[in-house]
Amino acid sequence: MSHNGTILYTGKTFTTGDRERQSRSSDNRLDIELSPPGSAGMGTNPEQLLAAGWSACFIGAMGSAARE
Repeated sequence: MSHNGTILYTGKTFTTGDRERQSRSSDNRLDIELSPPGSAGMGTNPEQLLAAGWSACFIGAMGSAARE
């Protein structure tokens, strides 16, 4: 694999609140309620979001590698 030093995309999010939080992306495509893991809150938790982002990047990288 070759290294490409060009930045293709930068995502920016902002999170407000304390135990019950809200996160929003700078382009407003993401607007979610966050709740602590194991709580009765209706939101997702940061650990789930990290896992979702990680797995989406991984499957994308696998698809890219398979095409090469």
